[in-house]
Order: sequence, then structure tokens, then C-alpha cells
Amino acid sequence: MCPDEIQQALAAFTSVPQELRLHSAPARPIIVREENDRPQPRLDRDAGKGMSVTVGRLTPDKVLDYRFVALGHNTIRGAAGAAILNAELLVARGYL
Repeated sequence: MCPDEIQQALAAFTSVPQELRLHSAPARPIIVREENDRPQPRLDRDAGKGMSVTVGRLTPDKVLDYRFVALGHNTIRGAAGAAILNAELLVARGYL
């Protein structure tokens, strides 16, 4: 894969929360930035109301083919937001 294909695949990614249009699910769970200095915590941590992960600085790597920087809001996307999104998914699927 070339860098453009990787960026397109990441940018086009969606999953069940987006398909079900859950309230806490961001429309774009992965946001790809092409600037050389992005992602930055101050500028990108609240992307998708904190529920999106921002990816940037995609570069070739001799060991892993490609590497990149991923930034997400640790509280919103992590502990609290993931718990709420999981609960919404359980309700939508009829488990709760």
C-alpha cells in the first residue's frame, strides 16, 4: 500500500456505532491530518467532540512499513466516552 491508500482507508473507516448512528458516536471515528505538525493535543484532542482519533505524520518505516502519530482524548474517547458508547451499543442491540 502507498501512503495515500493508507490515509484513504483510515479516513473512510466506520463501524457499528456509525451505522447505528449512536448519539455518542462520531461521524468520523478517525480523522486524518496531512500537515507535518499534526496532530497536536491543543488543536486536535477535541475532534469529534473528543470521540474521534486524529492520525497524522504518516511516514515510511524500514521495520513496520509505515508509522504514524495517533492522538485521542484520554478521558472522553478513553474511559468515560467508551463506557457511554458501549452502553449505547448494548441498548441498541437489545442487551440492556
